[in-house]
Amino acid sequence: MRESEFNRLMADEFGDAYGSMVASSHVFGALDGRTANEALAAGVPARRVWLAVCDAFDIPEERRLGRDRPVIDHPFE
Repeated sequence: MRESEFNRLMADEFGDAYGSMVASSHVFGALDGRTANEALAAGVPARRVWLAVCDAFDIPEERRLGRDRPVIDHPFE
């Protein structure tokens, strides 16, 4: 998972503003007492950070992959 995907999942689950606040201010024990942003900056894989967020906020399995998005045909194919 890329950090951009992590950010999309955070926005999908919490909204843009609150997702950003959670990532920058909530300290996660599963991330060695770091915020999500601190963990990402320290090189913790984005997937591990996302799963720590999911566990801490009791995000159900069916929402851990984010919103379904329509498939958009690539205009150059």
